[in-house]
Amino acid sequence: ALLPYVPRVPPAALPGKVTATTFALEMPRCVFDGHMDASDAVWLVVAFANASDAFRNPPSRDDVPPYERLPTARSYMTLEMPAAAYACSAPSPDVLRVGGDTACGARGGRDPCNGPLPSPGPYRVKFLVMGCHGPKAETRWSDPILLRRAASPSTIDPAPARRDSAVVVVASILASLGAALATAVLGAVGATAWGSLCCRDPGAGAFARRSYRTHHIPPTLPQPLPPACGCSPPGLGCFAPRLPGPCPAE
Repeated sequence: ALLPYVPRVPPAALPGKVTATTFALEMPRCVFDGHMDASDAVWLVVAFANASDAFRNPPSRDDVPPYERLPTARSYMTLEMPAAAYACSAPSPDVLRVGGDTACGARGGRDPCNGPLPSPGPYRVKFLVMGCHGPKAETRWSDPILLRRAASPSTIDPAPARRDSAVVVVASILASLGAALATAVLGAVGATAWGSLCCRDPGAGAFARRSYRTHHIPPTLPQPLPPACGCSPPGLGCFAPRLPGPCPAE
């Protein structure tokens, strides 16, 4: 019997819903009721999307294509579960994980295995009910399921990371040297300026170039008296010339 159910990846957000080697499927509850007995088993058929039309249901369990034949046969069957696991009242999980068994390959290819998918695909899947005398019912094929592409470890070049680290180290060293040089230059300039201020000789020229307002009058050198100023007190400098006049008697 061909059932109208179409398998699909859950539309809701789900961690790891689609990875580079696995994907999740909705659990088909209540889909096979009335089409199977308690002794029947439900399989999941996984095939490359371009090979799904060429897949033929096996006549018995002994003819089930194993996981290891996927690269050559382009399809395999996995997730063999009893019919009761898909009943409406079954306490089963809401999703099925396809490709989640990483131990596949060590069993000699004899038993059904749910191994990681070897390429991004795309893939198509369907559920198949198998009884003691062969297939009994099946769902429709799913839409193509494309996995995420993972970068191969061999394509990762660690050299850029080392070069980046070297550039960071060199930049740090240059920055430290620049700071030290700037500190030394500023220190030298400051010392020179401080020495020029502290060691300047305040001679007579300094007093001549500055204006002081204080009670102390800096001394001046004696200068010759101008004409008609012979009576000016010595040491007070020269005042504005005056008309000659009589000097007081001594």
